[in-house]
Amino acid sequence: MINRILSRPNLLQALKRVEKNKGSHGVDQMPVKSLRKHLKEEWTLLVENLRSGTYQPQPIRRVEIPKPDDGKRKLGIPTVTDRFIQQAIAQQLSGMYDPTFSEYSYGFRPNRDAHQAVRQAKEYIQEGYRWVVDMDLEKFFDKVNHDRLMATLSNRIQDKNVLYLIRQYLQAGIMEQGIVSPNTEGTPQGGPLSPLLSNIVLDELDKELEKRGHKFVRYADDFHIYVKSMRAGERVMASITSFIEKKLRLKVNREKSAVDRPWKRKLLGFSFTSNRIPKIRLAKRSIERFKNRVRSLTSRKERISMENRVRKLNLFLQGWVNYYSLIDTLSVLKELESWIHRRLRMIRWKEWRLPKTKIRKLIKLGISPQKAHEWGNSRKAYWRIARSPILHKTLGITYWWRLGLKSIVSRYKFIRQT
Repeated sequence: MINRILSRPNLLQALKRVEKNKGSHGVDQMPVKSLRKHLKEEWTLLVENLRSGTYQPQPIRRVEIPKPDDGKRKLGIPTVTDRFIQQAIAQQLSGMYDPTFSEYSYGFRPNRDAHQAVRQAKEYIQEGYRWVVDMDLEKFFDKVNHDRLMATLSNRIQDKNVLYLIRQYLQAGIMEQGIVSPNTEGTPQGGPLSPLLSNIVLDELDKELEKRGHKFVRYADDFHIYVKSMRAGERVMASITSFIEKKLRLKVNREKSAVDRPWKRKLLGFSFTSNRIPKIRLAKRSIERFKNRVRSLTSRKERISMENRVRKLNLFLQGWVNYYSLIDTLSVLKELESWIHRRLRMIRWKEWRLPKTKIRKLIKLGISPQKAHEWGNSRKAYWRIARSPILHKTLGITYWWRLGLKSIVSRYKFIRQT
């Protein structure tokens, strides 16, 4: 296997993938753009160490990013050289393992995505499985047992050099605030190997759920099991919790896990309506996160022009609507678009600040001097005025389109038609 990993086509593919993904530097501060030059200079020694089993990965750099449900998610950023080697290993392991993974595992796999998982869940609900066992694995990526994972890998990987290299990556130290500490468990998120190894760990859970005949979807460590009654859900919750904790040696977060109606839970940012024929809708938390992100992008703490504000907002809105175009409820997008326009009107009104400026701007936008004086001297709150007929008329949809603001409703309709 080490020969396949170090084959020229596999390495070129890995190099292109790492360069395409870009990403931050590791503990050695080397940027991705320097990787090719570094490999040319160190290639002979690097290959010799990899073949002889003496290669030592560098520690990963610990960073924390905000989680959607508050709190922090810990990431481990390998050096770009180690990302390149991990990618080369992952490509070969994926070819070996992916064909044997469950049909209902959708995360970090070729030609599979979150939308497929949500559509499958919708099918289950439509078939009458209108209760969900929503299980949360506590700090999954930080709690994977190394010995158990290596034993699983050794069942199919015979090359000792490859097994040794994977263990070295699992146990590479973690540098945090300049101090390196040992890593005795977990597959830190941030490297190309981590998603595949997580799927290998949880494939045993998938196989157990299939053996028991359960209806389920899994995306990485997010998984839902669909049943026909609350009592059945409680039985499944108890038995699967026991399997996960005793057999897989992982921990179920009981506070975040529940047996409930699907429309009261979220799956990958989505939820469902309670209709007999369910519709996919935005989860409430997704709407909250959307508004918080828009508030951040349009905050007046950052003194930039409205054109730049709109440009930054467009980048977020395009990616957001591409992902959430799966929803069946267009009305919520119309409400969010209306809310965006109102927020931008409020910001513009604040920018004008002085009454005389407001009066001059309103007159320039076609409002009569009398009305302009009336509203320019108004003491109503900014958010309230942003909803007024006067600003609807002067700072309406056409105004923002001229400034380049993209419509999430139009984008949604375009994606659904194509």
